[in-house]
Amino acid sequence: MSKSYRSAAAAAVLGTGIALGWVGSSALLIESPARADTAAIPDPVPLKAMDGRQIYQHICQGCHMADGGGAAGAGHYPALAKDPTLASRQYMALTILMGRRNMPAFGAKHAIGFGGPPVILNEAQIAAVINYVRTNFGNHYADAITATEVGGLDQKTR
Repeated sequence: MSKSYRSAAAAAVLGTGIALGWVGSSALLIESPARADTAAIPDPVPLKAMDGRQIYQHICQGCHMADGGGAAGAGHYPALAKDPTLASRQYMALTILMGRRNMPAFGAKHAIGFGGPPVILNEAQIAAVINYVRTNFGNHYADAITATEVGGLDQKTR
């Protein structure tokens, strides 16, 4: 038997073994349905704080930092300090209501918990935190948003 014939035969046996192993493990994955401890979605947790500063401290500063400077590391958390995109109070409201990129949603219709029940904010709380951020951290946007305006924006979303 030539050396090249033995190499080709060994490669064929090895390839067949890999293919059979892959098919076998795929069958195990297909036949094993995924199971969760519970199929229920955990009840949302409403935040009791109503003051914009308190809401920021409890929810926002963990990612955006106490000074609104943002952070980078395990993820990118944009700075809210001196941020020109905050000129649009509607942009902020929709971001908080529905989430954006890696930021979770906090609106009751959109909130999803990550490893626990979602935290939800009502329209008044969303307005309060928006007005706080837009008038702090070097931001000087004086046109306040109201809870009614936040609610109207939420009604226009799915």
